[in-house]
Amino acid sequence: MSTMTLVIVLTAIAILFVMLFVYEKSKPTARNIVPVVIICVIASLGRIIFSVVPGFQPVTATVIIMGICFGKRAGFITGALCALISNLYMGHGPWTPWQMLAWGIIGILAALLSGHVSDENKKKSKVFFFGMTAFAFICAFIYSTIMDCWTVSTLVGNMPSYGVFGVFVAGWIYAIPHSIANIMFFMLLYYPLSKMLMRLKEKYGIMA
Repeated sequence: MSTMTLVIVLTAIAILFVMLFVYEKSKPTARNIVPVVIICVIASLGRIIFSVVPGFQPVTATVIIMGICFGKRAGFITGALCALISNLYMGHGPWTPWQMLAWGIIGILAALLSGHVSDENKKKSKVFFFGMTAFAFICAFIYSTIMDCWTVSTLVGNMPSYGVFGVFVAGWIYAIPHSIANIMFFMLLYYPLSKMLMRLKEKYGIMA
């Protein structure tokens, strides 16, 4: 393993552990954990069911919805756990921490983009809905780019710069079905899932 590869891998793992540590230090209650569990189960089962179609899965869309409804910490932990849990079936490997990091970052970004929007507008605003649908589309390429950092880290010692660029371009092309799936699943799941999650948030006083 080259020095560059080791630095990239250790950086990704360090970021992942820091975020998990921050979530743990927040001392989440059972009420905070229940929505995370619900979304993780839905997303993981969906990923397994649709695994026959490359790139077509509901994890990204559901993680975005979780980030919108419950904020950065819940968004990150949901994304990370979805990768960890669904890979019990899909298969674990050195890519698992990168998938956890990629979906976790998407959860954080969704929370940051929606943080200034009131819960009422999250439920009713069409501008917000279509804006986040566009974000879901972009997230396929964010996910691909993060995952290809892992790919490049394993090849960087033997690959010229144009080859590295080619890896990312190929990944973006491969991400097109993922981006389409994100749009479809977000538009299909946003209102029913966000309604359920917002109800839990209001009923049990769950803080983001």
